[in-house]
Amino acid sequence: MSNWKKIIVFFSAAVLALAVTGCGNLRKLKDIQVNHVGVKYFAPTSARSVDAVLLLEIDNPAMGLTLSNVDGTVRKDGEVLGYFTAGELPLQGKSVQVYELPCTATIADNISLVRILGLIAQMSLDGMTVDITLHVKLDNGMGRNLTFNDLALSQLTESK
Repeated sequence: MSNWKKIIVFFSAAVLALAVTGCGNLRKLKDIQVNHVGVKYFAPTSARSVDAVLLLEIDNPAMGLTLSNVDGTVRKDGEVLGYFTAGELPLQGKSVQVYELPCTATIADNISLVRILGLIAQMSLDGMTVDITLHVKLDNGMGRNLTFNDLALSQLTESK
């Protein structure tokens, strides 16, 4: 299962638990899938940060919703490696579309660029976790801030 699919599943489950309505579209939120993740571009903005635009092909059989105020922290064996933020992502209801998600990643002050490059070269996500906070707003106006802690990156990035 791709990382975005699992993240969307977490978001969807939380939204479903918080929503008190019989709307059939809300029950379909758990069926949201990310079919493909790619990178449109990335550009270093400093020696410690990078801006990027991710391409996400998302199959959303449910009602429209918007993800916003996405912030996160990435850790390796409990040590903070860096932080990320992502822009707003409105998802069209009952559609399969490719979306662009702007994001920024910054290396933590106590971590060297050489260490990050070494972790990338290892191509292993063992021991890496992520904390994410975000706001989910459904097209019907319902919204909620959600927080997910200690999500294992190795599980989030498994392919379907």
